[in-house]
Amino acid sequence: MKEIYLAGGCFWGTEHYFKQIEGVTDTEVGFANGHTENPTYKEVYTDTTGHAETVRIVYDEQVASLEFLLQMFFKAIDPLSLNRQGHDEGTRYRTGVYYTDDEQLAVIRKVFAEQQSTLPQPIAVEVEPLRCFYPAEAYHQDYLDHNPDGYCHLPLELFAFARQARMKKS
Repeated sequence: MKEIYLAGGCFWGTEHYFKQIEGVTDTEVGFANGHTENPTYKEVYTDTTGHAETVRIVYDEQVASLEFLLQMFFKAIDPLSLNRQGHDEGTRYRTGVYYTDDEQLAVIRKVFAEQQSTLPQPIAVEVEPLRCFYPAEAYHQDYLDHNPDGYCHLPLELFAFARQARMKKS
């Protein structure tokens, strides 16, 4: 199993989206790459901790490669928005890809170059090594499973799309 950390705006929807994808075996929402230790949601919400709402994604690379997951990530975000996704604004809602080993970086660069070639402006998604990740409180984990009518910035059709998406086998 491999893991990648993706910040795609509000982590409730981002987690729910990735949970639909075949090959994703586990997810956990939390806060990444800030400058405070063990922040609470209430602290992160102030936009003073430097953390981004992030989802830890564990995946079986034989079923869902990193390249495929990043392509799916770009379908769920506005890659040109800085510190904003949907109606959510603030540095905590910035988009980011946080990698855990240098092998991932080559794949990330490839997918970003492909995406950039289709866009009119520079991508506003940060790419950094994962410096830290703190799990969010229990009530945030699997939030949309427990609260199906809860707030989400992503359209419901995107979840259905994710359930049907499959990595192309070579």
